[in-house]
Amino acid sequence: MPNYEILRRQGVFAPDEVAMLGNIFEDVLRTLSLVDRQDPLTVMAAKCLVEYAKTGIRDPERLKTITIQAVIQQQQQQIQREKP
Repeated sequence: MPNYEILRRQGVFAPDEVAMLGNIFEDVLRTLSLVDRQDPLTVMAAKCLVEYAKTGIRDPERLKTITIQAVIQQQQQQIQREKP
């Protein structure tokens, strides 16, 4: 599913908020060097961003920062689980 569709399906964001979140999402992907839209980390980043935005956070820098932190933390946890 395209990640913008995740935003649109929520039904809780106004069109201007969807546009803002889309821009933040693109910035998160650039920062994390994620290019594959089907990569599980890309999908997770979109879902995290939506969840944080649903709590009422609208500051773009804060949303970007906490989304990146969540993705990195998840990635580190995954690496730890894969270690023998």
